[in-house]
Amino acid sequence: MGPAMSAPTSPKTFHVKSFGCQMNVYDGERMAELLAAQGMTAVDSNGSADLVVLNTCHIRERATEKVYSDIGRIAKNWDGPVGTAPMIAVAGCVAQAEGDEIMARAPSVQVVVGPQSYHHLPEMVARAAAGGRATETDMPAEAKFAALPKRRKSAPSAFLTVQEGCDKFCTYCVVPYTRGAEISRPFSDLVEEAKLLVAGGAREITLLGQNVNAWASQDDKGREIGLEALIRALAAEPDLQRIRYTTSHPNDMTEGLIEAHGEIDKLMPFLHLPVQAGSDRVLKAMNRSHSAESYLRVLERVRAVRPDIALSGDFIVGFPGETDAEFEETLQLVDAVGYAQAFSFKYSARPGTPAATMDDHVAPEIMDQRLQRLQAALQRDSLAFNLASVGKRCSVLVERKGKLPGQWLGKSPWLQSVHFTADLAIGDLVDVELIEAGPNSLSGHLL
Repeated sequence: MGPAMSAPTSPKTFHVKSFGCQMNVYDGERMAELLAAQGMTAVDSNGSADLVVLNTCHIRERATEKVYSDIGRIAKNWDGPVGTAPMIAVAGCVAQAEGDEIMARAPSVQVVVGPQSYHHLPEMVARAAAGGRATETDMPAEAKFAALPKRRKSAPSAFLTVQEGCDKFCTYCVVPYTRGAEISRPFSDLVEEAKLLVAGGAREITLLGQNVNAWASQDDKGREIGLEALIRALAAEPDLQRIRYTTSHPNDMTEGLIEAHGEIDKLMPFLHLPVQAGSDRVLKAMNRSHSAESYLRVLERVRAVRPDIALSGDFIVGFPGETDAEFEETLQLVDAVGYAQAFSFKYSARPGTPAATMDDHVAPEIMDQRLQRLQAALQRDSLAFNLASVGKRCSVLVERKGKLPGQWLGKSPWLQSVHFTADLAIGDLVDVELIEAGPNSLSGHLL
């Protein structure tokens, strides 16, 4: 990495770059709010920022090496005074997992902070500006949320983290080690933050968690409640029009939550429920604690109360020991479900996870072939779902401008991207007729 140049003594501008999941997007927004509360100004380019925060993700292979590549690019892109360099902070899950190594290997990094400690970011930046280096990777999740500033401004579609961490310990996953044990934020805190988001412009809120449907708390009368009760409370907010939640675990899909899909109009007809594989032996090796059959039964119950629901899932191909026949079981499950959307990946060994030490790893070329076959099936079903939507009338939340003059982009209730031409503004909720479908988006006509 070369010798570290001097960083600005007191950063006045900052840039937060977030990678990975929606929870990282939420964390990035909150870090930006923390820094802005210190009088710093957000800038779009990391080349002009006095402070660059890399909010990292550790889920995929080579995540750590990508961080070091970004660190090198930041120094090269710096357009500040000769002989100086921007202050670099590495946050998120790579920071949690490999903080000491980052400090040893990258002298240009002044701050390393884990995902449960970023509420200390301003004081860590101040220590670094005074000539030191700062590392913190403790996991006091609730203390973090209590220390964050009040929400003031929001995009029309906002994220709200309600639960963090994971107790499931899937054998391929690093989340329990980088995010810690499952912790649910208090009901009253979430209702307050949701109200602030709505007051700041949010018309849709997506509730976030590593296992969001494991959220549990007590209501204002001291009664034990689950996610469906939180959704019902938020649905009572008159200016909040839409509610979503992600990511869920099949074992935490309670009857109450399933019933909520049929009873709460503001809860959008979309469910992301990862299955990962269609083979029961592979699922057991993954420590997924559900079978293909029990997963399909959950989806049947959801569809019974909300027949138009769009289903989404996650898949891993090439898990250690997966045979051709077991992969075929995954394809059979895909055929049985008919996903509207899905995410699919080749297995990648994450250091420290049990699966990384398993025998019989699948050859890369076989994983490539399986992934291509799986994605072809998923894309087939996604297109079929979009084509079946043509002719429907639905509401669309306008989120941003399109590429063409007068064009706008937004999301349908089924989380499809919809583009149409009209005289509108970001944040408008409008009725459209879906008139044409492609694999990744639909076009609509304003009613």
